[in-house]
Amino acid sequence: MSQLPENFALNNLSRRGFLKGAGATGVLIVAASWGVPDAFAEEVKKYGADAMPNGVIDDPKVYVSIATDGTVTVICNRSEMGQGVRTSLTMVVADELEADWAWVKVQQAPADEVRFGNQDTDGSRSMRHWYEPMRRCGAAVRTMLEQAAAEQWNVPVGECRAQLHKVVHSKSGRELGYGALATAAAALAVPARDSLRLKQPSQFRYIGKEATKAIDGADIVNGRAVYGADVHFDGMLYATIARPAVYGGKVKSFDASAALKVPGVLKVLEIESRPLPSEFQPLGGVAVVASNTWAAIKGREALQIVWDDGANASYNSVEYRKTLETAARNPGKAVRNTGNIDQALSDADSTLDAMYYLPHLAQSPMEPMVAVARFQDGRCEAWAPSQAPQVTRERVAERLGVPFDNVTIHVTLLGGGFGRKSKPDFIVEAAILAKEFPGKAVRVQWTREDDIHNSYFHTVSAEYLKAGLNKDGMPAAWLHRTVAPSITALFAPGMNHEAAFELGMGFTNMAYAIPNVRLENPEATAFTRVGWYRSVSNIPHGFAIQSFVDELAHKAGQDPLKYQLKLLGPDRQIDPRTLSEEWNYGESPERYPIDTARLRGVLETAAKGAGWGRTLPKGRGLGLAVHYSFVTYVAAVIEVEVKDDGTLIVHKADIAVDCGPQINPERIRSQFEGACVMGLGNAVLGEISFKDGKVQQDNFHMYEIARMSLAPKEIAVHLVTPKGDVPLGGVGEPGVPPIAPALCNAIFAATGKRVRNLPVRYQLQGWQQETKA
Repeated sequence: MSQLPENFALNNLSRRGFLKGAGATGVLIVAASWGVPDAFAEEVKKYGADAMPNGVIDDPKVYVSIATDGTVTVICNRSEMGQGVRTSLTMVVADELEADWAWVKVQQAPADEVRFGNQDTDGSRSMRHWYEPMRRCGAAVRTMLEQAAAEQWNVPVGECRAQLHKVVHSKSGRELGYGALATAAAALAVPARDSLRLKQPSQFRYIGKEATKAIDGADIVNGRAVYGADVHFDGMLYATIARPAVYGGKVKSFDASAALKVPGVLKVLEIESRPLPSEFQPLGGVAVVASNTWAAIKGREALQIVWDDGANASYNSVEYRKTLETAARNPGKAVRNTGNIDQALSDADSTLDAMYYLPHLAQSPMEPMVAVARFQDGRCEAWAPSQAPQVTRERVAERLGVPFDNVTIHVTLLGGGFGRKSKPDFIVEAAILAKEFPGKAVRVQWTREDDIHNSYFHTVSAEYLKAGLNKDGMPAAWLHRTVAPSITALFAPGMNHEAAFELGMGFTNMAYAIPNVRLENPEATAFTRVGWYRSVSNIPHGFAIQSFVDELAHKAGQDPLKYQLKLLGPDRQIDPRTLSEEWNYGESPERYPIDTARLRGVLETAAKGAGWGRTLPKGRGLGLAVHYSFVTYVAAVIEVEVKDDGTLIVHKADIAVDCGPQINPERIRSQFEGACVMGLGNAVLGEISFKDGKVQQDNFHMYEIARMSLAPKEIAVHLVTPKGDVPLGGVGEPGVPPIAPALCNAIFAATGKRVRNLPVRYQLQGWQQETKA
């Protein structure tokens, strides 16, 4: 029997079905249906039309409905992967609507850019791009309910006010619930945008408050929530795929005879690989389709495959690191050049240089890749945990050779994403196999080994910095070279330089008050799939710069906090365009200047929370770092203890966040707590290495993630309220970049030993060996 309920809220939503149901029950349905040129000209002006990756406010037809029983349903156009977006976006609507949270539900939108705008859940931009449109949706519904009540009572609409799920007539005290007004309100025109009465912050019921309960929290805890692997249809088939271990490898030949003898195995077929660069297409390989997952896995194990590993079979992490570091020590493409760096270095009283190295990382969400697809009569329907449902729809249509309108993508909950599930290769695989079995649902299940071997890896990087210092220990000259394979290598050959959006992540937009700056980007070739990873290129840039600043402070004999504040110089707002190529996380540089006062504010707040400057016992130390990313300002202070045998204990992390207005404080704290733990795992344990073009790690025993023993005993997230009227910043990703440098700076403070190469565990193991010796 199918386990997919008829009223499956996460992925059974279509406009036709929704409207059909509406007509049956009598509901008010409202979309933000103001014309795009009129309604969203302001957003286009604010954000620009070219934000990463597909525009900003494309067409936010975000639907709100009220049933005759009073139930309010909000459709969420962004994917939920634990960040709480389904709660946060819904509570914005509910607040402006004056809805009772107990009567509010959420439904997930299917892929449809025409109706729902840009649905890519990436770039930490869901709230900052959809906060205002969702407020207007709620205000529009509230206005229509008030108008409906005024007409029923035959009173001026100005005497009617919505109050917690009902409309009240101020003079007579009469009341009508939202359910009773739904049908009449549905007959009214959507009010003009400029006529809407938005709440003042003092009137907010949910926005900015701490007590709002997660809208799907109970379902997640009790198992009712539907993730990708929970989707089930009667007679469904199950598939696993043997993929090439080397990027660009192909099947030369295969013998399926043993696999077909495994009970439950139904068919073995080859999936054609595509020429490199692969973009989001599957890697190819041999698929085993069976009546259950276990049979598919055992059948795959029985396959005899001869592979042609291709040109990337020589990829070796150890040798490639040498290549990157050599490139970093030599001049490269200049991407920012202020003053005269050569003269300033020559005139310096002293210099300091350092090389930093960070390996590949894999996103490794707790839910491995999984997708279900069904193909019939030239149409394909898929269910999957996708961060990019619209791109998925496009790629499925292209690969199957069917019209775009013949593809439907339903989004389930995601058991983590971190950028991996922005790439739809695993969903395309399911669609390809479903076409081989018309009418049958086919589920492609990845194992953890599949996930680690065939990810879109975070880039490897070498970062070289050199500073020329004055007598006061402050830098008059700053040279930084970043060398890393670019994500753009996925899309076209010869992409050997980092793109503007990668360089703009903490590198070209470095905001320290240094008169002579030269930033360079030497070439680096990609030999594997490089993709988005939570906070992307901010990780290597933030680690290198914040580690180097700490080194400069100690060389100058100065307190690192005071040194940081001196480096920032006077409070000022910097137009990002004056620093480098214009790229500011897709945001308007006028609306989102880089504000050094806000950097100063988070530094001072984190330091105060940590008790910066206090005396610590031997073997313990405090380290700090600050970083601007996704138009949010974050500082971290970490307190560590390093035992004589190299054992690392993280006692506390103080994280100060200035993300502008705080819509859902509880979720902001949760995001930064999670980012802290993830950042520690990246720094201490994380490494994907290659030999003969193949990933050397298999599962979590080799590619370790942070365990409880590594997590801080205490994490304090300090939410900083900015001065003045500033727009929303991002929340999901900005917490990661400062963690690794703050940790390594703390290790130096505790031990006097500098960590320049990640992961830290290699140094810790070396110290353990020294102790034993």
